[in-house]
Amino acid sequence: MRPPAPAVLGLLLLLLPTGEATKKPTPCKRCRELVDKFNQGMVDTAKKNFGGGNTAWEEKTLSKYEFSEVRLLEIVEGLCEASDFECNQLLEEQEELLEAWWLRLKKKHPDLFEWFCVQTLKACCSPGTYGPDCLACQGGSERPCSGNGHCVGDGTREGDGSCQCHLGYQGPLCTDCMDGYFRSPTSETHSICSACDEACKTCVGPTNRDCGQCEVGWVRQDDACVDVDECAAEPPPCEDTQYCENINGSFVCEDIDECSLAEKPCLRDNENCYNTPGSFVCVCPDGFEEAEDTCVQTRPAGAEATEASPTQPPSREDL
Repeated sequence: MRPPAPAVLGLLLLLLPTGEATKKPTPCKRCRELVDKFNQGMVDTAKKNFGGGNTAWEEKTLSKYEFSEVRLLEIVEGLCEASDFECNQLLEEQEELLEAWWLRLKKKHPDLFEWFCVQTLKACCSPGTYGPDCLACQGGSERPCSGNGHCVGDGTREGDGSCQCHLGYQGPLCTDCMDGYFRSPTSETHSICSACDEACKTCVGPTNRDCGQCEVGWVRQDDACVDVDECAAEPPPCEDTQYCENINGSFVCEDIDECSLAEKPCLRDNENCYNTPGSFVCVCPDGFEEAEDTCVQTRPAGAEATEASPTQPPSREDL
């Protein structure tokens, strides 16, 4: 058998799934998705037998349909796409459990996810708990990570229960503010971390007068952190061919466009000026030739479609 051509091998490699695409969903994710679809199926079939007209008959019929195997079958048939192998496999393995819940256990255990995924299959944990034994997350299951972060493994049989704090928070329970944030009370018992003014590295309030320490590029002046004008420094921070623009907390060096200066750098008649990084070039336009102190026209104007235009610079090779 001949080996495939290199081009074919390359195509096959491109078609192979990689990274996250090949990562199978966790048992908890599969279970949760199945329950979500089941709950949606219950919503979709809730009033399926109501057609209008004979209200008494419809109510009697609906009461029978509501808990019927017919409705269960309609819900189950819509749970998985034909191409979804993972979903169909789980449904095939656990269809009897779903039927038992529907016919006998629904009233006692109204939360299908808690009964099916957490208590029965032990694929997931209740919110606020994690790991094989469904232990409480850091900060407690009622308010993991003090409400200021995400508990690693929350609701699954995985993770370690540690806190990944939201932006602005830090600490094992996400109760401390990071540098650049200050504590702002929202009630007698709760507070949030709000961003400092851009001038502050640390602060106790929202303005540049509340800084504990100024941010880089700012300096304390009259009890406030104010921007340093780096462009006023001696020697200037930019090259001779650049101009300095001060911005909050820093500065930028921009190229000087010599061609736009009042005193034109290109002195020969008919000559075009093109700005380049850190410099400029003077070039005779198309249809002109260089002479000692001028650009001499060698082709009458309009003889060809190409016209001299200072907005169309020559190619880099020509320069």
